[in-house]
Amino acid sequence: MSIAFSFFTPLSSSSKSIPSFSLSTPTPPLRFRLTPLRRPTDRFYPLRSSTGVPDGGSFGGHGGHGHGGHGGHGGGGGHDNEDNGRKNEALLVVAEAGRSLESVPADLAAAIKAGKIPASVVTRFLELEKSPFFRWLLQFAGFRERLLADDLFLAKVAMECGVGVFTKTAAEYEKRKENFFNEIEIVFADVAMAIIADFMLVYLPAPTVALRPPLALTAGPVAKFFHGCPDNAFQVALSGASYSLIQRVGAIVRNGAKLFAVGTASSLVGTAMTNAFINAKKAVNKTSEGEIENVPVLSTSAAYGVYMAVSSNLRYQVLAGIIEQRLLEPLLHQHKLILSALCFAVRTGNTYLGSLLWVDYARFVGVQ
Repeated sequence: MSIAFSFFTPLSSSSKSIPSFSLSTPTPPLRFRLTPLRRPTDRFYPLRSSTGVPDGGSFGGHGGHGHGGHGGHGGGGGHDNEDNGRKNEALLVVAEAGRSLESVPADLAAAIKAGKIPASVVTRFLELEKSPFFRWLLQFAGFRERLLADDLFLAKVAMECGVGVFTKTAAEYEKRKENFFNEIEIVFADVAMAIIADFMLVYLPAPTVALRPPLALTAGPVAKFFHGCPDNAFQVALSGASYSLIQRVGAIVRNGAKLFAVGTASSLVGTAMTNAFINAKKAVNKTSEGEIENVPVLSTSAAYGVYMAVSSNLRYQVLAGIIEQRLLEPLLHQHKLILSALCFAVRTGNTYLGSLLWVDYARFVGVQ
């Protein structure tokens, strides 16, 4: 860049003009680079767009990426910038805590390097690690993914298992009335199955922060598809990610298959225990040999597996993904005690409803 000055002054009509001259001064170019530094928030919520909808939180996708990869309409540079921004913020949180990436679990460190998780998730991890019990629990990948997504996850497990025995027993009594004690062996089988299954009903449909590594290149298309599905069909995606509608449907199918296996296995245990109890009762009381029949093991187990895969799967997906994460959590995130009480009430009602539905379903298919 140069600055030129030119002078020309006529002295008279007969005089000669003074030649013009120029002065050039080199000026160095000015460059400005503004790098905004955003402090991570303590709350774990997806960033909101100008429309007020959480980024990545819609049920349908826009060609975004879920757990496993990218896709869509192009614009790779925009994704790269967002990933780099999340990476820098997460690294800042780690540095401010006096930690290094080598001191955190390998899957979490890889997600930080790839810019796949916001700084709020890292903040939550560091807060949970202050407790010796949570520090031990965070060693397990499944618990780590769920605790980072929901700090009340363990409380919900305790709620479910704690009230499960009482609500299921009450529901059995409501349906059986005067036959409750005459059918006590079947009641025992139902409650035993419930105790085994309650934990998995909370664990499997719970929203997660997916930290699982990518699949091998040799993995088949079906495995790759289900690998990219969320754990809860209705969960809010992290900022910068999204799930397509087919991926959310895939989450229901995959979770249903797991719950079918859990329900069938727990029913096998419950019915085997019940039959052992019935046989022991027959041996002691000879008069009851013709009155008490063994519970059919295979048909009951298969029926309970189907019930878990359909009814329980859908109810708990909606409970964890919509009622708790999308409705209660945003409204009461600063009032944990009230939030816990409402979650307790909703889960108690859901457990009781499930018990009523199971008794009716079992009678309908002829296993009771």
